[in-house]
Amino acid sequence: MRTFSGKLIIIVLLVALVGLLSWAILSLPFHGASLRAQVFGNLGNSGVSNPVTAVLLNFRGYDTLLEIVVLFLAALGAWSLGIVRLPDTMHPARPFLLALLRILLPAMVLAAGYLLWAGAHAPGGAFQAGAVLGSAGILLLLTEVQLASIITNWPLRIALTAGVVVFTGVALGTMILGGHLLEYPRGWAGTLILLIESVAAFSTGITLVVLFIGGRPSKSDPSVALKTPEERKEQL
Repeated sequence: MRTFSGKLIIIVLLVALVGLLSWAILSLPFHGASLRAQVFGNLGNSGVSNPVTAVLLNFRGYDTLLEIVVLFLAALGAWSLGIVRLPDTMHPARPFLLALLRILLPAMVLAAGYLLWAGAHAPGGAFQAGAVLGSAGILLLLTEVQLASIITNWPLRIALTAGVVVFTGVALGTMILGGHLLEYPRGWAGTLILLIESVAAFSTGITLVVLFIGGRPSKSDPSVALKTPEERKEQL
């Protein structure tokens, strides 16, 4: 009975949320005001030549900062589901996947670097590069290579928080220097945007890997590790 009531409450809340979002979208005007002229008029001062990157990392940088915070909170939510024990040794049971990984992994890292660099003047950027890095990390997990000592404890914590910390640090730094929030000093916009995007891409990739794992990775004893969704539900 409790399970049915809980599911009913969730269904009602989801229907209400969908209805609210639908009403908000349908109530928008068909011909809204365009900011195209303002964006292209100030593109030369943005530090980049791609208008999308200029909007995301300069003109509306706080929106992107909040998006990175949301990803960080999603990773914390995944950690709250329980502990997942990662393999401590190499498993040579998938030789084809290992051979394929040796070819794909360098190419994916190069592709991520290109997408990051190209974001200043063409489609690309931190989130696209982070998605490619996250895919590479997921492939590593599928091969069951020894990752427990690499993505656990403090290295993983630093990687997850680096994007939020650096972005927030730049935002506060611009205010300390006398400007407004994320108002980059003249001549430093391009450099600071590249710094933010580089760290954000790495953090995004690690966050996607954590979400794929579905819990807090650990080298703990199997007796306390939660390996299946059913075991996690039992503990919760």
